[in-house]
Amino acid sequence: MFSPEGIKDKLKNKGYKLTPQRRATLDVILDQQGKHLSTEDVYMLVKERCPEIGLATVYRTLQLLEQLGVISKHNFDDGCSRYELAGSEDDHQHHHLICVRCGGVQEVEGDLLEHLEKEIEEKNKFKILDHKVKFFGYCNKCIEE
Repeated sequence: MFSPEGIKDKLKNKGYKLTPQRRATLDVILDQQGKHLSTEDVYMLVKERCPEIGLATVYRTLQLLEQLGVISKHNFDDGCSRYELAGSEDDHQHHHLICVRCGGVQEVEGDLLEHLEKEIEEKNKFKILDHKVKFFGYCNKCIEE
């Protein structure tokens, strides 16, 4: 995970300033760590702190933070991209459980495919860098309804 100072240094090293708008967007992402926020979610939360900010500014900031590897962008096949704070570059992506009724997203910790990945690498003489797994179904709340 990145620290706020580490992110500031990363921006500075790439020639970008940590503007108040970028800082507000980054603060929202840090405060909502572990959540999978859409651009609109981030915008609504940033707007509470920085009422003059526009959706396009938040969108560009999210693109920049993704480009720098600070946040990860996910597509859960629901028509919108979601963002979360990125892990270290050595970590694989974690897996996600996606409710097809309410759209909720839960993380599955642990690399469920480590053994399979090694087997695939050996059989195919292929070095796997990463993988993404999405499980679709019903969350506990929707099952009970």
